[in-house]
Amino acid sequence: MRPKRTGAVLWFTGLSGSGKTTIASNVYRELEFDGVPVDYLDGDAIRAVFPATGFSREERDAHVRRVGFLASRLERHGIVVLTALISPYAASRAFARTLCRNFIEIHVSTPLAVCESRDVKGLYAKARRGELRSFTGIDDPYETPSSADITIDTSVTPLEDATRRVLHRLHRSYAQFEEQVLARVTADAHFDQKLSFSPNVAHER
Repeated sequence: MRPKRTGAVLWFTGLSGSGKTTIASNVYRELEFDGVPVDYLDGDAIRAVFPATGFSREERDAHVRRVGFLASRLERHGIVVLTALISPYAASRAFARTLCRNFIEIHVSTPLAVCESRDVKGLYAKARRGELRSFTGIDDPYETPSSADITIDTSVTPLEDATRRVLHRLHRSYAQFEEQVLARVTADAHFDQKLSFSPNVAHER
């Protein structure tokens, strides 16, 4: 089934090494193949444009808000936007959600031990040795989403299954969005009709 050309934001969040980028990239390929207008916002690429962005709580928060705003603008032009950021703080993710019309939060909940075992760059090991500070999951907290739209543990969920779940949720969100729009249009039309035929409406002189 081809999605209608309505924008959406697929927000992948989870620890480093959890599989966010892998799933997002696969979903991106599927949507692109299907002819859906889609874009991928890479956190590292955006950091490269804003090189002063650090890893303190305040700087991480600003980074997530920046990406959330950009995603919301693309979404309003009918683009399905995928972001794969650790985005460790609940308040930052909640703010990004408020900016978007159709925001789908995907928590990639792969356990820390599995994420560490996948760490080919040795970042977790450096953080354990104290060589890297403010590393999420080690000496900086990851605030687990309390109401994610999808939760995927890639240590037990194959990539194809994870991709299918995300695409299914995206398609379902279109139906929900259309129902909300139809309800608003119907309510507005009913209200206008009442105004048109009500004998108590005062007319401007």
